[in-house]
Amino acid sequence: MEIRAFKGWRFTPEGSDDISNYIAPPYDVLTADDKQALLDNCENNVVGVDLPYVPPKRVGPDEVYAAAAARIKEWQKSGLLSQDDAPCIYVYEQTYSWAGTSYTRRAMLCGVRATELGVDVIPHEHTFAGPKADRLKLTKYTNLQLSPIFGFYNDPQQQITKILETAAAEVPQATGAMDSVEQKLWRISDPQAIESIVKILDNEPAYIADGHHRYSTAAKYAKALREAGTIDEDHEANFVMFALVAGDDPGLLVLPTHRVVKKLTEEFSLDVLRDVLDMFEWTKYEGDKPDLSDADGFLKPYGDGAMALIGPDGADVWIIRLASREAMTDAAADECQAWRDLDVAILHTLVLNAVKPWCKTEELTVEYTPDGDKALAACKSGKASLAIVMQGTPLQAVIDIADAGASMPHKSTYFYPKLATGVVFKPL
Repeated sequence: MEIRAFKGWRFTPEGSDDISNYIAPPYDVLTADDKQALLDNCENNVVGVDLPYVPPKRVGPDEVYAAAAARIKEWQKSGLLSQDDAPCIYVYEQTYSWAGTSYTRRAMLCGVRATELGVDVIPHEHTFAGPKADRLKLTKYTNLQLSPIFGFYNDPQQQITKILETAAAEVPQATGAMDSVEQKLWRISDPQAIESIVKILDNEPAYIADGHHRYSTAAKYAKALREAGTIDEDHEANFVMFALVAGDDPGLLVLPTHRVVKKLTEEFSLDVLRDVLDMFEWTKYEGDKPDLSDADGFLKPYGDGAMALIGPDGADVWIIRLASREAMTDAAADECQAWRDLDVAILHTLVLNAVKPWCKTEELTVEYTPDGDKALAACKSGKASLAIVMQGTPLQAVIDIADAGASMPHKSTYFYPKLATGVVFKPL
């Protein structure tokens, strides 16, 4: 990939480096109530710009995007937003806890040349038209990239890691907190350090972890400008803002996304499902209330591919594991082996398809959560008929699927924690 430093715009509140009040979670996880709560706390929160129209992923009228652009200009004029004098690569650090363990994940914010997906920038999931239209209109009006694409890269000799560690030893330019996650930001403006990073990553691809729609939007925007003759190949719009994390960063967690199935008929039970799913080994959980807050820790003793099924009322918990991979070869012959080996592929192809006869609606009503205890609670409360608690998808599986040019099933990965929007804006 080809990367580039840029002169970022950053929140610079007077007398403080704390930007907690100004940053927000990604737009596509927020509701109207979430947006209002953030704005009630601080009228200048970035959500007022990054989520101009609710619900997320729907394109709105022109005036809401024009208002977002006007708000950005007001912040720039007042000095709430300031632009760095020199091109920088930014070190972005998040410290958080999961399942009782503290982690630190360190990314670098930089521009990555927009290419066709699969060339230098590798996806692992499909995108849809709606979210692209909204992001494209916002980009046109603001002439900024407001939030980074989340990606990862290979750094086997930890060359980049050492450069980022050196930068992070200094006093940060910005600090903050969002959803109990500590946020810190540093600048790398030294031309030699930037050139070293550029050379190290020259032959390495960037894998998209999260933000496929925003990447496709940015690439489409740049391509349209080039074809219209508005910009040349060296123009800043050709470079998409990424938060790139080393693939071996111990803070790069991929959490499972559990399924909660609702609106099944009263005839459904795990006993009847067991008769259908005879290609699985079934082990009944006989212990006390299972601790599913750390689903990986709970399921790993049962082996790779093990998942927990929770039945109506949460009374029964069974651990299932595919007895033979030949079942997936027969059921998904057109898919590559890396895809057939995925837990979520097994879930969608074999388990959820087997549940469909008990569905009250045309399509299964499935909700998603990274919290296994919430999945269990949904069944215990009677709000759900079935919950499937999964193990996290290994990062190597994401790479294998991406390298094979395949797409993972919906909600296969949950990279935790989410990146904050508003840490740095990239001008176009």
